[in-house]
Amino acid sequence: MTDAFLGIDLGTSAVKALVVDADGNVRGTGSAEYPTLRPHPGWTEQDPDAWWEATSAAVQQAVGWSGGATIAGVGFSGQMHGAVFLGEHDRPLAPAVIWSDQRSVKQVDAITAKVGPEHLIGIAGSPLATGFMAATAVWMQEEQSSVWWRTKRILSPKDELRRRVTGTAATDPGDGSASLLFDARWRNWSPELLDAVETPSILLPPVKPAAAIAGEVTAEAAEALGLAVGTPVVTGTGDAPSSLLGAGIVDPATMLLSLSTGAQVIVPDEAFQPDLAGRTHAFCSGIEPGPGHPGWYQMGATLVAGMALRWLRDEILQLPAAGAYERMTGAAAKAPIGARGLLFLPYLIGERSPHMDPRARGAFLGLAPHHGQGDVVRAVMEGVTFACRDAFSALQDAGAHPERIVMAGGGSRSPFWRQMVADVFDLPVYGLSISDQSAVGAALLAFTGIRGLDPVETAQRWARYAPPTEPNSARHGQYNEIYGLFREAYQPVIDISHRLGDWYAKSAGPRLVPRPIRKRG
Repeated sequence: MTDAFLGIDLGTSAVKALVVDADGNVRGTGSAEYPTLRPHPGWTEQDPDAWWEATSAAVQQAVGWSGGATIAGVGFSGQMHGAVFLGEHDRPLAPAVIWSDQRSVKQVDAITAKVGPEHLIGIAGSPLATGFMAATAVWMQEEQSSVWWRTKRILSPKDELRRRVTGTAATDPGDGSASLLFDARWRNWSPELLDAVETPSILLPPVKPAAAIAGEVTAEAAEALGLAVGTPVVTGTGDAPSSLLGAGIVDPATMLLSLSTGAQVIVPDEAFQPDLAGRTHAFCSGIEPGPGHPGWYQMGATLVAGMALRWLRDEILQLPAAGAYERMTGAAAKAPIGARGLLFLPYLIGERSPHMDPRARGAFLGLAPHHGQGDVVRAVMEGVTFACRDAFSALQDAGAHPERIVMAGGGSRSPFWRQMVADVFDLPVYGLSISDQSAVGAALLAFTGIRGLDPVETAQRWARYAPPTEPNSARHGQYNEIYGLFREAYQPVIDISHRLGDWYAKSAGPRLVPRPIRKRG
């Protein structure tokens, strides 16, 4: 039997499992979905037990399709920033608060003022945003103290999933830095930031390299997953740094554009270089730093990408899910550039790079009776792509000058969207032969960590790309004009959306009553 390595990626809407052999060939795949809970406006939560049930189904499916491959190791990647609060016997005390949650606006402002905006970025590499573990911890202290005082451990989503497999807790520098409780330069928890949010270090797991062995598959997990007891499990990392590895991106000449629920533009970096203006994120990568080994990356993140198409499919067009995206993009391809004068601002749940505004909301501009379904879909896709270019402009200001784009995530499967990205950015776009690059990166960390191999060399060897989609200069010129209008529209529209949000909050009735913060002993 052939040895292979299992990569498990805990995404925002589904967990994906891949069995990958030593040459980077995918031998088996599996996936399973879970719901996002929205009990109050602006809240987004998920049930860790639902993660575990989905992981069991996805892993069994992937292993079953692998043709009898022997799983020699397991790696993890997962959605970043979120927080799982565990009590006695490591039982979840409440649903996990995930990255897109917006309940902690007040706490973000208070923590940022307390530490100082530039000083915070200088330590953590990023401004604080809602949905980040640091802000969620303080929200829990203030708003749900009954949970806070019973909390024995706080873990990121992928770390909670790995704990259930191994029985031990740990994190890596990639997920640690995404918490905003981390000193990204020194790649460990920051005593100053922990003090600022009054969170004892004992609540947080030890930090290990992403490719380090963090434990073994327990008997209980082996039965649930269909794996052998004692199979080694590496720490893994967040989905963004895992995507870089899975896409073979290990130098700053190539940028990753990942279009999934949200979107990220990411460029590797061999030094820690935070943007003190607070428009982008500088986080730790899944690679330990050294010559030719970029230990950090620069990232611009947008909150809404595929989420906008799913919203359009489910809430507006109300299409059956099967084959809907193919029909939607087919209709969009028949509409002209600019969607016959229709512009979409995709800020359905706020925005990060470059605006860092959780209260921003979306809008259609120029809507008229002549607009049909194809125009609306095209406007949504163009708006998401413009938002990605907006995030990229902040990376350019910080010195990023990539020569090519590797496009990944669900959006990369669309040739129409790849061409749109090439034309908007005026750069060649390479699609990955395997779209689940975060899971590939997780398997790669397991392979290189257990076998003692170089992750950079392995990432370059495993990556496989489709032929490039080249930009069209005429279409780029047209898109530049519309992009100028997109940027100009932001401020007046967002001012109105803030006021509408204030009105809705006032009309929606009372919220939870804040409780005072008390120090833990």
